[in-house]
Amino acid sequence: MALTKIEKRLKIKLRIRKKIRGNAETPRLSVFRSNKQIYVQAVDDVSGLTLASACSREKEIASVTGKNKSEVAVLVGKLIAQRCKEKGFETVVFDRNGYQYHGRVKSVADGAREGGLKF
Repeated sequence: MALTKIEKRLKIKLRIRKKIRGNAETPRLSVFRSNKQIYVQAVDDVSGLTLASACSREKEIASVTGKNKSEVAVLVGKLIAQRCKEKGFETVVFDRNGYQYHGRVKSVADGAREGGLKF
């Protein structure tokens, strides 16, 4: 029996997570993409803590009108970069979470790079 789309993504996600680890100095920047929203977290895998987070549902981003989902993803990337820099992180490890590095996931990465994060 063939794998469903979600099962394929989870299989790819596990393959990626074998190689990627975040710690307190270089957290893992994890992206979750739903049909309408996008969420990003900076995670310390050693202690199991979320150090910073941003999403498209937050007030300052949700109030912006006239932008498509990719443009909103760039704003989310800039917001997570700002919050990470406030916490003292300059470098992160990008975790695309099983999604293709394309579209909104790429837009988040580009926005985070514009905001000053290195990965």
